[in-house]
Amino acid sequence: MKRRLFVTHAACAVALALATSSAFAQTVLKFSHTDQPGAARQKAAEMFAQKVEQSTQGRYKVQVFPAGQLATDPKAVEQLQLGGIDLTVTGTGTYATHIPTLNLMLMPYLVDTYDQGWRLYDNSAWLKKQFDQGPSKGFRILAVWEAGFRSMTTKGPLNSPEDAKGKKLRTYPNEMQRWLLEAMGFSIQILPMTEVYLAIQQNVVWGQENPIDTIYANKLYEVAPNVTLTQHVYSPIPFAISEKTWQKLSPADREAVAKAARETADWIRKEIRANDDRQLADMTAKGAKVARPALEPFRKSVEPAYVKAKEKYGADVDTVLAEAASIRKALPPK
Repeated sequence: MKRRLFVTHAACAVALALATSSAFAQTVLKFSHTDQPGAARQKAAEMFAQKVEQSTQGRYKVQVFPAGQLATDPKAVEQLQLGGIDLTVTGTGTYATHIPTLNLMLMPYLVDTYDQGWRLYDNSAWLKKQFDQGPSKGFRILAVWEAGFRSMTTKGPLNSPEDAKGKKLRTYPNEMQRWLLEAMGFSIQILPMTEVYLAIQQNVVWGQENPIDTIYANKLYEVAPNVTLTQHVYSPIPFAISEKTWQKLSPADREAVAKAARETADWIRKEIRANDDRQLADMTAKGAKVARPALEPFRKSVEPAYVKAKEKYGADVDTVLAEAASIRKALPPK
């Protein structure tokens, strides 16, 4: 009798343990990005992860993989579609492989300030329609994080487009980037971000272009010390979740994840804008030569890129340019 009672109690204990384990089971979400551990993108990813774990009472844990540990930016978006990873944050142009019209957000000199850029990305009815195509492509844009304005780091001075002629510049695979950089006079080399430092060091390319925070975090000024603030493209980084993952979430968990993405977007916007001058000063102290060239020659040089965009995308080009012009007028630089 005692043995039977002991077995019954043991069985109940096991059942209780299994039920407790199931109740507190934690689902791990994989978050891949290509920036360095010390950069604002990684800090934002860690903040997002903390917010998700707290708001879901620990049922979801976000594991962050920086510096391209899991995938390059294009491969990360492909993995979102397949469900191989759950989350990523990358440039608008990376998503354009799957939603081609997003290339138009990389047209040069759409905006001149962060306030203008934020207004454009937050309020553009045209852009919302493009982002709304995401779920049918296998990913869903939840918020727009910040990276900043793209500028140049080169081995020699870049005072005007004349200095670009015959020089090889690294960029990422995107047609609008190719059109505008070739219009400036560069020849283009496509390389993953993780290979750029060595490629410049070994003279495979003369330089590269990226936002200030990315230049700083990857120490690209060490091998290409001429930092030229062309600010030719405003380059925020939309945050996306795999549609496969999204469909597995409860309504409450969807809201928790989306809210965490939006709140983190607010933080990284302020962080990137506040860091620009500090990072430029630190690069200067370490030997970089920061230049603020006259932008009119660069603006004029990239005009053929608008022509190519119009030939391919038609009236959408006019819509984006009109929205951007309206915002520039409403929010002039201070």
